[in-house]
Amino acid sequence: MKKFLNYFLQGLIFFIPLIITAIILFKLFDFFAGLFAFIGFSDYPILNPLLGLTLTIGFIFFLGVLASSYIFKQLFTLFEEKLEHAPFIRHIYSPIKDFTNAFVGNKRKFNKPVMVLTNPAADIYEIGFITQEDLKDFKISDKVAVYLPYSYSLSGRLILVPPANVKPLESDGASAMKFVVSGGVTDVD
Repeated sequence: MKKFLNYFLQGLIFFIPLIITAIILFKLFDFFAGLFAFIGFSDYPILNPLLGLTLTIGFIFFLGVLASSYIFKQLFTLFEEKLEHAPFIRHIYSPIKDFTNAFVGNKRKFNKPVMVLTNPAADIYEIGFITQEDLKDFKISDKVAVYLPYSYSLSGRLILVPPANVKPLESDGASAMKFVVSGGVTDVD
């Protein structure tokens, strides 16, 4: 079961940015062409969603198995490089890929949970994640970048604050994110 879950997660890491890019491109095609139809697998209406769900899970698992093989990794790296240099597509695929990798996979970005003093007069803190400690590319030396996620959403905002206004949390990133996104109603492990 652990191996299945590992392959399934690997498939999601591979699948999410690719499928979101494909969906956006298909939506554009749909807008211009005006043709898009879903075809069922059988004559029984109740069977169609079950077959679709089974096929989706199987496809993602298969992608996870493929993504774990050395040959496929090399081919996908070449394909991904071409995608990231393609006009228009790179503006969709790259940000979605980076955002997905920030939450899952080996390159998680939200692994430094902190409390940020956002309103000193009222002594109000918000929970966020340090995403960049070095901002010299922007010629900023006295601030750190902190992402503040919104509750009940996968969106948030990025703020630049002095390091003195940031306090590390005694929590792992996943628990802190779960706490914030749930609006503080979930228990922290």
